Formats: sequence, C-alpha cells, structure tokens
Amino acid sequence: MVGSMLRDWRLDRRRSQMDLAIDVGVSTRHLSFVETGKSKPSPELVLALAEHLDVPLRERNSMLLAAGYAPRYSTTSLDADALASVRAALAQLIEAHDPFPAVVVDRHWNAVMVNRGAMAFTVGVAEHLLGPPLNVYRLTLHPDGMSRHIENLDEWATHLLGTLARQVAATRDQGLRELLQDVSAYPNVVHLERSWRARDRAPSVVVPLRLRTGGRVQSWFSTNTTIGTPVDITLDELHVELFHPADEATARLVRASD
Repeated sequence: MVGSMLRDWRLDRRRSQMDLAIDVGVSTRHLSFVETGKSKPSPELVLALAEHLDVPLRERNSMLLAAGYAPRYSTTSLDADALASVRAALAQLIEAHDPFPAVVVDRHWNAVMVNRGAMAFTVGVAEHLLGPPLNVYRLTLHPDGMSRHIENLDEWATHLLGTLARQVAATRDQGLRELLQDVSAYPNVVHLERSWRARDRAPSVVVPLRLRTGGRVQSWFSTNTTIGTPVDITLDELHVELFHPADEATARLVRASD
C-alpha cells in the first residue's frame, strides 16, 4: 500500500514524521495515519510527500497507482517526435565537446548517445561488451574492457562502485542493484568491496581516470549534467557524462590526434 511505500522512503531519507509533516504542511497525526493505512491520501499529498522525499518520477507513478490514482508522469521514447528538440540539444552538447569524450546514459548506465571522443575509449575492448546495449560500467570494469588499460584501476573502480552504490540507495532501483552486484564481482575488482563500501574514505578534490593508450597515459575527470525540471520519466533518468583533460599534456595529445 502507498502508506508503507511512503514510510520506507521516509526512513531511507532519514526524515522524521514531524520533520516531513511540517515541510508538507500536514499534521504529524495525519501523516502517521497515511503511513499506517488509516487514512487515504489525496494524489496531491502523495506527490507533495514524494517531492520532499526526492523520490524518482518512476516511483512516484508507482505510489499513485498504489493509492488508487492514475500515474502523472509519462515515459516517452527518446526516439519520439516529442523529444526531437531534446535529442538535438543533447547531440549538440556532446558534439561540441569533441575531441574530448562525452556520453549520454540512461538510468542503468546504458549509452544512448556518444561522441567521437568517447568511441576512442572503446579501442581494444572485447566485442561482447560493445552492446547493444553498451553499458558504461561493464565496458569500464570488465576484465576484457577498458580496465586492462586503466593505470589506477583500484582508485577508479572504487570511485565508480561507490557512486553506483549511492545511486542504488537513492533510487532503490532493482536494475541498478543487479548491475552493482554483477560488476562488483568481477575478478579484477572484487577485492575492492571493503573500499567502495567504506563511509570514511578521505575525500579527494577529483578522482582521475588514468588511461594508457598508444604508449601514453591520458588523465581525465568527468562532470555530470542532467536535464532541469523534467516531467517525463525518460528525461528524468538521462544524464550526460563529459570527460575533461585533467592535465595539459592530455589536452595536447588528444587535440593533436584529432
């Protein structure tokens, strides 16, 4: 029922009933009744609670259905005419980033758009990892993938797996949970479990990807871009990874080979 779903998300977000009730503008008693099923929330209250708990749009639809209401958020194919302007904007963004790598990924880290710079990362990768779908985590961490050429594999893999673990906790997405289980069990990174699960690692300014290619080592860091104020699940779950040279030598090397 929707009450138990709301309670689970509230506990995940470490919010008290009083704290959440004040934010939403209802009494703690009413919120308690909603969570225990003694009171049926309106669709507006379900959405208000979900908003304050930062629940993903896909799960908000599930909450509405559990409460007996119709879903509010559509799931539009990225190939649909309605998203043509979004596709064009994303293509322009990653193409403008060339010759540096850029990739657009869905909620499970499957690449839906890549630029020429990103394709350079796939050189020497086993064919079975190139998809479809081309999954960024499998491509990077699989023993037959990019991992063979990553100079600081332990550091980079710890960073990636820790990021994925936080996404699993934030979204409770079963597909992401299965992806984490699969890639963290790869023989070349399985020994890192204690590291990426640790909460007390010393923070870094930036974790570089040090990739050996053609006898030279390139150093990269990435930034993450999302689509602002989405009301469609497809758009809510897309994000763009832009890789930037972490040193001038990498920038010169890539520009010279372009």
